[in-house]
Amino acid sequence: MKKNLFILLTIGLIALGCSKDPVQPVNPNPSHPNTPGDTTKTPGDTTKLPTTDDKGTQTPMPLGTDAAPFGYWVYTPEGYATHTLKYPLLIYLHGSGEAGNSQTTPTDLNKVLTYGPSKLIAEKHWAPSHSMVVVSPQCHEGWWDREHVRAFIRFISTTYRIDTTRIYLTGISMGANGTLDQLNSFDNNQIAAAIPIGASGVMNDLFTQRAAKVPLWMFHGEADEGASPEFPMQLVSAINALNPTVRAKLTLYPGVGHLCGEMTYTGSGMGHENPAFDPFSMDIYTWMYQYTKH
Repeated sequence: MKKNLFILLTIGLIALGCSKDPVQPVNPNPSHPNTPGDTTKTPGDTTKLPTTDDKGTQTPMPLGTDAAPFGYWVYTPEGYATHTLKYPLLIYLHGSGEAGNSQTTPTDLNKVLTYGPSKLIAEKHWAPSHSMVVVSPQCHEGWWDREHVRAFIRFISTTYRIDTTRIYLTGISMGANGTLDQLNSFDNNQIAAAIPIGASGVMNDLFTQRAAKVPLWMFHGEADEGASPEFPMQLVSAINALNPTVRAKLTLYPGVGHLCGEMTYTGSGMGHENPAFDPFSMDIYTWMYQYTKH
């Protein structure tokens, strides 16, 4: 009897030791922030996007052109130069594959047009419901340094005519991690809403508490082998357990790997999401515009 009881206790302790803690220690800069080489085909059809008559201007600003800590592309809507209106600001942080130094190699800045809003603007597919300034910086340091990104946001918001109550942040892969890094690193961040796509990492209570202060909508491919979907599932669940003012959202794409940014930014992923999680029923730009930060 005693022998059997000992065996049962031993099995129980082993199982307990192998179980996953739903809230992991924070590390917003994992060893492998991006997973290049994931070529999983996404179900959203992005090949037939309508061409728009957008007359805004997207301008390259190589590193060193001004005092910004990064080189960047800046898009200003039609009429920006002829009136005094202030615009919402959308900042897009790219993944590791688009890094480069436009000060030494100016053409490196073109890499930033590979994905995201900057690509939609360049290819004349840009048509959000509300006009906004869109800025797409280029990382030249190997990682999105949190202090430099914070300084960049401040530089852009004071250099251009920005409605500082409407500063929105998004990114893919390494850029998604950089987006979360801004939320978890500063209690007084400037972000009114954030959309990380394909983020990875682990978290702790402070991470969760700070992230809960900003409206958050995460997107992820369920078949992502490099950045596990368990991370956004755990993070969103932990945030919502705190009863935030705005409930965090998570949209998952079944059968999709790491490359789910394009179907999110274009909206072509609508209807391809897992119905057990948050529906992709509103484009991300309209969703962000609901929120301000004073």
